[in-house]
Amino acid sequence: MNLVENLEYNTERPKLIIPEYGRHFQKMVDHAVSIKDDAERNKVAQAIISVMGNLQPHLRDVPDFQHKLWDQLFIMSDFKLDVESPFPITSKEVLQQRPEALEYPQNFPKYRFYGNNIKRMIDVAVKWEKGDMRDGLEYAIANHMKKCYLNWNKDTVDDKAIFKHLFELSDGQIDLAAEGENLTDSGQFLKNKGIKSTRSSTTSSGKKNQRNNNRGKKRY
Repeated sequence: MNLVENLEYNTERPKLIIPEYGRHFQKMVDHAVSIKDDAERNKVAQAIISVMGNLQPHLRDVPDFQHKLWDQLFIMSDFKLDVESPFPITSKEVLQQRPEALEYPQNFPKYRFYGNNIKRMIDVAVKWEKGDMRDGLEYAIANHMKKCYLNWNKDTVDDKAIFKHLFELSDGQIDLAAEGENLTDSGQFLKNKGIKSTRSSTTSSGKKNQRNNNRGKKRY
């Protein structure tokens, strides 16, 4: 009965600062902090670092890893451990300092189903000189826009709608409607899409049939 009454539960114990090392390591660090003699305290700290390094022997003698172990030792002691460290002691304020928030690009395109890369391609195209290279790029962009439109919207789309969107996204600098261009037929995009889906379903069903045929066969 006395044994049951003297049981310690983790909820009643102090919170572990670095739980990966476990409670025994934490008790060793707490004992080192309580030692009054400087020489003895330094000796115990060196022993704790040695035991910590034994957990990962392939990194034990790497200088950067040694620096990390000493930092962890001071963190587990809540920076109360007064010992001679072979590395500069990082202050508690520096370790608790939070990094600055990253600035993520915020893009809100008018036609989101085209994606941001289409707008970047258009911005590049309008900077090119007039000629065959630019005409080819503009036509390729319009065709890709049509394919994206069909992926997310309808089964068919009029080329005039694509030309209108391209005219708006380029700020009026690309007008394929005035040049009388004709894009790839919608049926060709849908046909290619259907071929890909058929191939994927055929491959998956073929693998499934192969697995079923292998069932029951003896393996030697």
